Amino acid sequence: MAFFSKLQIVLGFLSLLHAAYSAAQHRAYLRITEQEFTQLPIDIVFQAIASLLLIIYNILQVVGEFKEIRAAVDLQAKSWETLSNIPSFYTFNHRGKALSPFYEQLNPEAYDRVYASDALQE
Repeated sequence: MAFFSKLQIVLGFLSLLHAAYSAAQHRAYLRITEQEFTQLPIDIVFQAIASLLLIIYNILQVVGEFKEIRAAVDLQAKSWETLSNIPSFYTFNHRGKALSPFYEQLNPEAYDRVYASDALQE
């Protein structure tokens, strides 16, 4: 069964290449006869769509069964603190700005604000 599906994938790609070649030949024919290009002939469009459907169906047959996404099992082992720990939201205030003469803060106003949690502790 897998060999037959793989063979059909190859035939689908060959048919798709033939449709592309036919489209290029049709375009060249229109240039030679000095006609305006409006659309591709329906047989070329049908061949391209049928080839794509054949390829997609047989690729799905070859790859086998999909595995379930088991996010719930992975999340059971983690605590709530670990889940809310997002490193991209870290703010570092350190002595690097005092030690480096070339240190430049991107947004100094954001670090000078008094936050509500800091005001409650004072």
